[in-house]
Amino acid sequence: MKRESLVSINDFSKEEIIDLLEKAKGFEANPNRRVLEGKVIATLFFEPSTRTRLSFETAVNRLGGRIIGFSDAATTSSSKGESLKDTIMMVSNYVDLIIMRHYLEGAARYASEVSSVPIINAGDGANQHPSQTMLDLYSIYKTQGTLENLNITMVGDLKYGRTVHSLLQAMSHFHPTFHFVAPDELKMPQEYKTFCDEHGIPYYEHTEFSEEVINEADILYMTRVQRERFTDLMEYEKVKNVYILHNSMLRNSKPNLRVLHPLPRVNEIAYDVDNNPKAYYFQQAKNGLYARQAIICKVLGIDAD
Repeated sequence: MKRESLVSINDFSKEEIIDLLEKAKGFEANPNRRVLEGKVIATLFFEPSTRTRLSFETAVNRLGGRIIGFSDAATTSSSKGESLKDTIMMVSNYVDLIIMRHYLEGAARYASEVSSVPIINAGDGANQHPSQTMLDLYSIYKTQGTLENLNITMVGDLKYGRTVHSLLQAMSHFHPTFHFVAPDELKMPQEYKTFCDEHGIPYYEHTEFSEEVINEADILYMTRVQRERFTDLMEYEKVKNVYILHNSMLRNSKPNLRVLHPLPRVNEIAYDVDNNPKAYYFQQAKNGLYARQAIICKVLGIDAD
């Protein structure tokens, strides 16, 4: 296997995605393998993270590798004005792989062009979050038994939500139907709707979060309205609680429906949903460990089998 960066989910073909899902299944059965013995991995998080950083670091530890890096850019030389290029070129001297989250769109692609080691994009602004997409796909596959011909409803911040952008592109291989539920201020950007048109993917836009829409869904993908993406806090206050999922709203939903959320949640899923068997967001987060183990091995060219 060759070494390669993962910047966008579009870097992987349909066949590679399916292979990664099989690899994730293998890691779920046996997550503790010493295949990274002697490897050093850097986690560079220029933007706050809990689940993504901890699951990547757990993945490395369970695979026998070592971790260096930072979770607060204020403690690094970037606070002194060091450029991203210089940071990446310096760190790539020390490690075998860089896992990076950055607040600027395109930062991961730029890093992959200047780095001497592979880069895994752990989220770049409102652009892409490919490792989240792989754990989302794995969660969908586990709960539905297939990725084909599913009805996927995405709710909330579809403008800045990098998780829904990546998932939309990844699902294009599997003949989905999308429902986009968002206020006008947070609608799915035109470029992603054009992507659907070009790939023959049907989609429907809604501003009302109705039970009728929920009842058609196989996957209900809730998202947080992201305060950190707003320059005008008045706009944020206007839309932050526009859609809230309550348990009663799931009463007539499909038996196979699963509620996903990339987390953290704020108010968009009420706590009374947590005990519903259709709530899957905490298991979804757990699946991130196995998906990220598969990704790490792929980009390093390691066959864990």
